[in-house]
Amino acid sequence: MASASVFSKFLLTFLLLVLLLGSSNAQLSKDFYSKSCPKLFSTVKSTVQSAINKETRMGASLLRLFFHDCFVNGCDGSILLDDTSSFTGEKNANPNRNSARGFDVVDNIKSAVENVCPGVVSCADILAITARDSVTILGGPNWDVKLGRRDAKTASQSAANNGIPPPTSNLNQLISRFSALGLSTKDLVALSGAHTIGQARCTSFRARIYNESNIDSSFAQTRQRNCPRASGSGDNNLAPLDVQTPTSFNNDYFKNLINRKGLLHSDQQLFNGGSTDSTVRGYSNSPSSFSSDFVSAMIKMGDISPLTGSSGEIRKNCRRAN
Repeated sequence: MASASVFSKFLLTFLLLVLLLGSSNAQLSKDFYSKSCPKLFSTVKSTVQSAINKETRMGASLLRLFFHDCFVNGCDGSILLDDTSSFTGEKNANPNRNSARGFDVVDNIKSAVENVCPGVVSCADILAITARDSVTILGGPNWDVKLGRRDAKTASQSAANNGIPPPTSNLNQLISRFSALGLSTKDLVALSGAHTIGQARCTSFRARIYNESNIDSSFAQTRQRNCPRASGSGDNNLAPLDVQTPTSFNNDYFKNLINRKGLLHSDQQLFNGGSTDSTVRGYSNSPSSFSSDFVSAMIKMGDISPLTGSSGEIRKNCRRAN
C-alpha cells in the first residue's frame, strides 16, 4: 500500500509538471522565431507587398483568410488544407466556396519562408503575419504579432459552416458567436471594421439592397445596377464593402454605417438602433480609437485555441498535412 501511495504521489507530481510545461508552451510570443528565423518578417512582407502591388484587393482577401481560419477550431491553418480522402476541408464550406481566395499567395509566402528557414515556421503563423502586413500596407495600423502556433493536421467543412457568421446574421447572433470565442461586443465592432477594404459578391448582399428599408435609397439603386434581383443572375458580381475608399484601411466603414450604406445585412446591424450604435459613432469620429481597438481585437482573435508545444505540426506545404 505504501508503495502504491508513493507511486500515486509521484504520478500526481508528474502530471502537474506536464500541465505546467504545457501551459508555458501555450504562450505565444512576438519573439518566437527571433533566433530560428530572423528574416521571417521581411520575407513575408516583401511577398505580401508584391501580391498587393499586382492586385490591391488581395490585401483584404489575405486578412479574411486569417479571420476564417481563427473562427473555425482556432488559428491553426486548417483553412489552407485541400480536401483529402479522409476529410472534407473548409475551402468549399458555404462561407468560403467561390469567395475565399489568396491561397496561391500563401503558397508563395510559404515557399519564400522555407527558402530562408526550412521546416521552422507554421502556416498558421504565416496567416497571422500576412493579415497584419496586409492591413499595414493598405494604410492601417501596425502591431507586433504573437507567434508560436502550429498547424492542424485535419480540417472540417461542417465546423466552417457552423463557425463563421453569415452575412445574414442579426446583431444578437453576431454578439453570441464572437462571445463564444472570447471576443467582446467591442471586439466585434472593431473587427467588423476590416470591411473598410475588400469586395463582396452580389449573392451576399442581394436581399439587403432589394428588401431592406434601413438602407440609403441612392446607394441601394447604385448597387442594384450590378446585382440583378433574380437569384442565379450575376451572383458573383462584386461591389466594394466600403463605398468610399475600398482599398484604404481607415474608419470610413463606420461613417458608411451611420449613413445607412452598409453593404451587408450583418454590417448595417451594427448601426440599427441597437447596443453597438455608440461604438460605431465613436469609431466614425475617432480613427485612432478604431485603430487601437482593432489591433487589440486582432491580437485577441489570434489567441483563439492555438496548437502549441507538441500539438499539430509544422507543415511543409500549407495545402496538405505532412
